[in-house]
Amino acid sequence: MNVLMISDVYFPRINGVSTSIETFRCDLNAIGVQSTLIAPEYPQRESDDGESGIVRIPARYLPMDPEDRMMKRAAIRAWLRDYRGPAFDLVHIQTPFVAHYMGLEIARLLKLPAIASYHTYFEEYLYHYIPFLRREWLRGLARRFSRSQCNALDALIVPSRAMADTLRGYGVTSPMHILPTGLPSDRYQGGDGDYFRNRYQIAPDRPLLLFVGRVAFEKNIPFLFEVAARIRQQIPDVLLLVTGEGPALADLRERARSMGLDDNVRFLGYLDRRHELLDCYRAADLFVFASRTETQGLVLLEAMAVGTPALALSIMGTRDILEPAPREMTAPEDVAAFADQAIALLRNPARLAQLGEEARMYARQWEARAMAERVARLYENVRAGKPSDALEAAGAHRAAA
Repeated sequence: MNVLMISDVYFPRINGVSTSIETFRCDLNAIGVQSTLIAPEYPQRESDDGESGIVRIPARYLPMDPEDRMMKRAAIRAWLRDYRGPAFDLVHIQTPFVAHYMGLEIARLLKLPAIASYHTYFEEYLYHYIPFLRREWLRGLARRFSRSQCNALDALIVPSRAMADTLRGYGVTSPMHILPTGLPSDRYQGGDGDYFRNRYQIAPDRPLLLFVGRVAFEKNIPFLFEVAARIRQQIPDVLLLVTGEGPALADLRERARSMGLDDNVRFLGYLDRRHELLDCYRAADLFVFASRTETQGLVLLEAMAVGTPALALSIMGTRDILEPAPREMTAPEDVAAFADQAIALLRNPARLAQLGEEARMYARQWEARAMAERVARLYENVRAGKPSDALEAAGAHRAAA
């Protein structure tokens, strides 16, 4: 099978969508499913790390979102006119902007089925970036936008039960399949936490909390600052690392300063995903996460895979990860309760180590190859025009574990 994927984001833009695409493409290729990915060009020169089948499209700068780029539709059409490779069997749309509309255009032109992955919970996202419009109005817009796009597809991939339930509530009627992004079996081996602490001058015994992700308003990072401030009352040298970049960075730096957290919060920016980020996960005592808008929460699994226990809110997509995980990894959306739970773990190194090993074993259930095999079966069913509702029951990851 030969699949045409199209996305408005990909590396070097680091986020969950880019990671999901890379993971699935790699494992699909290993089981004989070829893919060509259409993605934007960025100002940084892309090496694509030896990946084949990536088509970079000239893209415009976005003033309101300088990290991202808008692909030029004419350039995509020109590439398609000049394409002389193997025929495609299906179009897989990864994002809802230019990629969605061009993906549908290509699918109709080539008379191919089109499916999409729904990665982003826009209902709880837009108001952070368009604050001058009423939140209720933006929620209604997001719901209508998602319903219209999703119902134009032959099938839809969602990463969690919560996201599937949300889209059904919007009135989405396209067949939905719960297929979370898995973890590459060999990606989260190794890592040197001692080296990382030494490099960043963090004492070996200093209690270390870690957040990894896009530094964006919807990630609820100020909640973690309040948690850190409360923990500091009992553990004065606690340190929260915020790893990543994004549009909220300047605001969060100022917020940390205003809260007097200069000595307890440190911003590290992007770290190399294959090496330094792994060291960073290893160095942390506890991974903390408070986002309310995740469709999956892949960073939780990454932390667990290297043996770093997580403490997070069980909301939206993170619920699928946290409900079967050890109960100490789930915290209520209350600063005092979250902080008290973190303090109890930081003061109990033996339980923290045991929890890390339990987390490592649990993360093995989310093996990427099994997820890719299920996506390949979905591709075959959609291409053959077979009813795909039969895959619904196999949606939750535990059915595949």
